[in-house]
Amino acid sequence: MRMDEIKQKVEIAYPCRWGYKVIGEDREAMHRAIGSLLQDCACTVIPSHSSATGKYHCLNVEVTVDCEAKRVAIYEALKGDQAFKIVL
Repeated sequence: MRMDEIKQKVEIAYPCRWGYKVIGEDREAMHRAIGSLLQDCACTVIPSHSSATGKYHCLNVEVTVDCEAKRVAIYEALKGDQAFKIVL
């Protein structure tokens, strides 16, 4: 198989619930950032794992998105905030 045959774009039916996984050092700062960035969206924040040393914390954020532009905009907003080290 050629690489261009493998890289097919997945079709997403909007609106849909979309999940983001955010990782950072300060759990409270992460919650504040999510509240500030997603204040216009109803979202669910579910605590996930913390590192063995407790330095890093992971939160799962679920939000309903109505189009790809909104989904990407939320990702970019989360990625651009200093409260998060990693956004998946």
